[in-house]
Amino acid sequence: MEHEGITFTFAAIFLGAAVFASVALYTRQPIIIAYIVLGAALGPFGIGVVGNTDLVSDAGHVGIIFLLFLLGLDMQPKALLNSMKSSSWVALASSAVYASAGYGLATLFGFGTKDALVVGAALMFSSTIIGIKLLPTTVLHHKHLGEVLVALLLFQDLLAIILLVVLQDAEAGASLIWTVGRPLLTLPLLAAGCWATVRFGLIPLITRFDRYHEYIFLLSVGWCLGVAEVAVLMGLSAEVGAFMAGVAVATSPIAQYIAVSLKPLRDFFLVIFFFSVGAQFDLSALPNVALAAATLAVALLCLKPVVYHLLLRGVSETPKLAWNLGFRLGQCSEFALLIGVVALEAGQLTPAANTLIQATTILTLLVSSYVVVTRFPTPIAISDALRRD
Repeated sequence: MEHEGITFTFAAIFLGAAVFASVALYTRQPIIIAYIVLGAALGPFGIGVVGNTDLVSDAGHVGIIFLLFLLGLDMQPKALLNSMKSSSWVALASSAVYASAGYGLATLFGFGTKDALVVGAALMFSSTIIGIKLLPTTVLHHKHLGEVLVALLLFQDLLAIILLVVLQDAEAGASLIWTVGRPLLTLPLLAAGCWATVRFGLIPLITRFDRYHEYIFLLSVGWCLGVAEVAVLMGLSAEVGAFMAGVAVATSPIAQYIAVSLKPLRDFFLVIFFFSVGAQFDLSALPNVALAAATLAVALLCLKPVVYHLLLRGVSETPKLAWNLGFRLGQCSEFALLIGVVALEAGQLTPAANTLIQATTILTLLVSSYVVVTRFPTPIAISDALRRD
């Protein structure tokens, strides 16, 4: 029962989200889970009310871009660089452990070497959107926990971008050295360009016209999306571009006003993103990989908090912070879904292995979200005692 039109699509999503969110709140369940379940129910693999998954996925991607832009607005460049220096080896070591575990389990369930390699690589990342969305704003602004979490996620995002570029260029036969080195070269160029544009362009405009709130809103949205597109042209991701755009403006006195004014827009698109996660899940293909997906999900849900805890303790973090971060990063990433699609289109992955990646990722997103909102302070915690804005 497929309908066309953006009005119908958004009406179905937000009316359904209101109903499912109400049920989730009454039954004291995480709202994020309600959005994902709604996507599976209304999407093309459910009853098919929303059949245009490309539209939904693209709109959801905008939410992630705004999320990273707002994240950048809260990050002071010096503090971020210091955190990344101490967290880089933690990100590399943990990624290697998770990739090895994914490869080994995929091989154990009969997947070929190429499939197992892609599965392991896809599942080694943690979710940027879950990690940031479930982190209280006060922690993100003022606490060491927020700095370390963001640094780990950004380093993982850079690794994910390199992997995506490698998969996209594999079919074209591009040089591996250039494929891997291009993001490392273009990232400093993008950072320098953002700094110069903000210093000599945006700041003078904001200073002159800061009393026109509508103008500041338009300037902020245009800056965010514009830098995101420039980043894509430079071989990076739109998310990294949006984050750099935010960091470049972070030292401006008006940064917090921009952050507050864009939050409703971010939340609008994030509902669509979580809906699209559920809508892309092919329920009919699940029985063939159900056991493998459940095993992988349980293994990673148990392994990630422990590994993060041990590695963070190795860089002198406190046990409490290490466990907190470990559980907050205990899921697979939305990048896994994108990696699976890109690898499938490039002929580097079979449909069954892509379904395995999807099922494992969604299971870990659901379970990890539930664990975090029931045990740690979050803006959408079920318990009043744990709710932190």
